[in-house]
Amino acid sequence: MKDLTISNIERQNVLNNRFAVSKVQEHLDIEGMLFAGEYRFTKKMVADFYEVEERTIERYLEKHSDELSANGYVLCKGKHLKELKLQFAPVINVGSKTTQLGLFNFRSFLDMGMLLTESEKARKVRSLILDFVITTINEKTGGGTKYINRRDVHYLPAAITEENYRKNLTSAINQYVDGHPTYKYPQITDFIYKAVFKENAKEYREVLKLDSKDNVRHTLYSEVLLVISSFENGVGAAISERF
Repeated sequence: MKDLTISNIERQNVLNNRFAVSKVQEHLDIEGMLFAGEYRFTKKMVADFYEVEERTIERYLEKHSDELSANGYVLCKGKHLKELKLQFAPVINVGSKTTQLGLFNFRSFLDMGMLLTESEKARKVRSLILDFVITTINEKTGGGTKYINRRDVHYLPAAITEENYRKNLTSAINQYVDGHPTYKYPQITDFIYKAVFKENAKEYREVLKLDSKDNVRHTLYSEVLLVISSFENGVGAAISERF
């Protein structure tokens, strides 16, 4: 798997793994402010946790502003800032003339941890994140040794990408495709398999001599898994656009 500090795609794939993110949140010892239904953290809180200076956090915010904002970093101002001051004045310790305050949610807090190269604490957080991501994949695929494709060093990132892309497709099907609430998913999946392999999922299963409990995707090498998942991601986007 690519270094999380240099690959935006890998960071987003990890952050899209809700199970891993929730497990990390359970294991990290950091207290936030429950504000507007979500835990929030000031730059000082983030800097203190990762054991770096605030100006280091500010430098990363400037360099990666689009990514961090997309993952939940906001500038709190106006009415929301007044409410925040009333609830957490002793915690945030800002002056009355402060007109805006940067706030991280947990997702952007983790994103910062995956960006920071100066922090040993951030390195440990990245290791913890990957442990939970690997656990998720292994639990879904029945362990790491059943199929030879798991020896491929590219399998894990491909499996993470596949999970996120598959969700994009199933979400589009759920929202925009009429049909039986259960059968419409395998029907569309069969169309995709026919487009890629020239045979449907059942026929491909027979070629591989898989039993009924085996998942076809768990047998695929990383290159094939990425082809399928990328195709599904495109189909999901096309369904959404057509709707």
